[in-house]
Amino acid sequence: MLAKGQTVIQYMEQLAPKQVAEPEDRIGLQLGTLQKEIKTVLVALDVNEEVVDEAIELGAELIIAHHAIIYRPLKQLVTDSPMGKVYEKLIKHDIAVYVSHTNLDVTEGGMNDWMAKALGIVDTSPIHDLHNEQLSKLVVFVPKSHHQEVLDAVLGAGAGWIGNYSHCSFNIEGFGTYMPREGSDPYIGSHGKIERADEVRIETIVPHGVRHKVIQAMLKAHPYEEVAYDLYPMDLKGRSLGLGRVGKLKEQMTLAELVEVVKEKLDVPHVRVVGEPDRVIRKAAVIGGSGGRYMSKALFRGADVLVTGDIDYHTAQDALAAGLTMIDPGHNAEKIMKAKVAEWLQQKFQDGKYETQAVPSQINTEPFRFM
Repeated sequence: MLAKGQTVIQYMEQLAPKQVAEPEDRIGLQLGTLQKEIKTVLVALDVNEEVVDEAIELGAELIIAHHAIIYRPLKQLVTDSPMGKVYEKLIKHDIAVYVSHTNLDVTEGGMNDWMAKALGIVDTSPIHDLHNEQLSKLVVFVPKSHHQEVLDAVLGAGAGWIGNYSHCSFNIEGFGTYMPREGSDPYIGSHGKIERADEVRIETIVPHGVRHKVIQAMLKAHPYEEVAYDLYPMDLKGRSLGLGRVGKLKEQMTLAELVEVVKEKLDVPHVRVVGEPDRVIRKAAVIGGSGGRYMSKALFRGADVLVTGDIDYHTAQDALAAGLTMIDPGHNAEKIMKAKVAEWLQQKFQDGKYETQAVPSQINTEPFRFM
């Protein structure tokens, strides 16, 4: 059985929800249709003609990319222009393109977490906050016989997180009353008679992103035909989601030593460096893509170094004057996402018993050559 295009994207949006992207970011389906079965998904950093040719050779029906192929509104579609040729090939071979950009950067377990983990940065937090997760309070009344089953279901679906503590809940025993009416099918009680049932009131915290999953898990585990529950919005905010990551290095090292780690772990042959090679680095910040504009925020958060691409001359001068070292591995260092996204999707396909395959692109889309 093959996964439908919509199913593939549902999996992708579990990893990188669209609502956490920066405003006006060009994400989502950019070309083609998802109303078809998908045998092969090609995961790419960029979509150029070589990547499209690779997709054609693989027989891929869908490309999931990090960088948009349509960033500005198209005024015309001329098929003998460089990008026009790309669009034409995609359309002729019925290959859809879906983009996951800043939502993949921001999300937990996404781009910037992959880069931070690769470089040995731990106890991380965002460099630049974009979202504070909305929380709700779930209250549900459960017969004592099914208390543990329902509690395990809602906590297993992602409820009950407070900071670094999981499985947080409060449980109160009491009794509930109800009268089953004509047409009902009560788990306990008889039609026309008031029933008094020993129940447990469960209270727990539900992050907005898993709200529907938690409710569905609760309803599935609950024995009652009509489940009594409430979901209250809370002023209390949850975890912060944002761009970049800053944290301690597992082991302090010199800037020169960290440069070698960056080259190895991000698979780049050369980097540009701002700062003295023997500077000791204890706290590091990383942000995929072009993160030079967050230099001041990294410095404010106590970073000794910022690892990011596309650093311009004046930003480098400002960092040097402020005492912040910088390592620029280039924008293409984000290619770490190809294997990671493909691995994520492949696991989801296996869990869903789909024969669909997710494949990381082997095309090097780095436009620069070092001479």
